[in-house]
Amino acid sequence: MLLITGATGHIGRRLVDELNDRGADFRALVRTPREDLPAEQQLGDLDGPLDLHGVDKVFLLVPGTGLDHTVNVVAAAREAGVRHLIYVSSYAVLGEPIPAMGHWHHEREQLIRNSGIPATFLRPTGFMTNAVDWLPTIRAGGYVLDPIGPGRSAPIDPADIAAVAATVLTEDGHEKQEYTLTGPEAFTLAEQVSILGDAIGRSLDVRPIETPEEAVRFRYPNGAPPDLAAAIVEGLKLMRADTVGLRTDTVRRLTRREPRTFAAWCDDNLQLFK
Repeated sequence: MLLITGATGHIGRRLVDELNDRGADFRALVRTPREDLPAEQQLGDLDGPLDLHGVDKVFLLVPGTGLDHTVNVVAAAREAGVRHLIYVSSYAVLGEPIPAMGHWHHEREQLIRNSGIPATFLRPTGFMTNAVDWLPTIRAGGYVLDPIGPGRSAPIDPADIAAVAATVLTEDGHEKQEYTLTGPEAFTLAEQVSILGDAIGRSLDVRPIETPEEAVRFRYPNGAPPDLAAAIVEGLKLMRADTVGLRTDTVRRLTRREPRTFAAWCDDNLQLFK
C-alpha cells in the first residue's frame, strides 16, 4: 500500500492520476473527505498523530518551512514499519554553501536519513505553475515583474515530478537515491513571458524589480515572515547570478519520455491567463 500526502496540490493531484493509470494500490491522506479526488482516502493531518500501519511506501510533500510535519511522519513511519519514504525536496540543497531556502529541505533530508528508513529525495527546480503568480500584474496592466534579469532557470512541469514519483513508488531500485529534476529548457524570465504571450495572443511587458522588498511583495502581497522574506531575496540573487541554468536528463531517464516544455504547459493552461 502506498500513501500519498499533498494529494490535492500541483504535484499530488497529477500523481493520483499517474497511480490510477498504473493500477497501483494507494490511498491519499486528506483532512476532510474530497469527492473530487479519485482515490481511496485516509483522514489525517501531518500536524497530528498518524496511523501508517499497512503502508509500505509514503510520498511526502511537506508545506511550509518547519520540521514538525517531517518529525511526525518519520515517527509514525518507523512505528508502522514503512519500508520507503519518497520526499519532495529542492535543488536548492545542492548549493555550496546551501542557501536558506535549501536549509529547510536539507534539514528534512537529514532527519529522514537518520531515521534509518530507506528514502528517495526528489529535488526539482522551480515549477512552471509559478507563472500563475504573474496573473495579478498581467490582469492589472499587461506586464510581469522580473527580479532575476539575466538569470536562467529550467522550470519543470509538476506533472513531470508526479511521473517520476509514480515511477519511484511503483518500481524497485530507487531507495537511497537523490534525483535532481528540471525542465528541458533554460530561460530568462523575459523569455518565459514571451512564450506565454505568444500562447495567449497578447503582448506582455517585462518590468525589472528595483528593490528586494518589491520582489517579496510580488510573491507575497500580504507580507512574508522575516526569515522567509530573507530567503526569497537570497534565492533571487543566486538566480540572477546563474546565467546558464541547471538542467538534467533525469525526468527522461526515469519516465522514459521527454519532459514537458513550457510552451506546452502554457497551451494547456490558456484559460487561466485569458
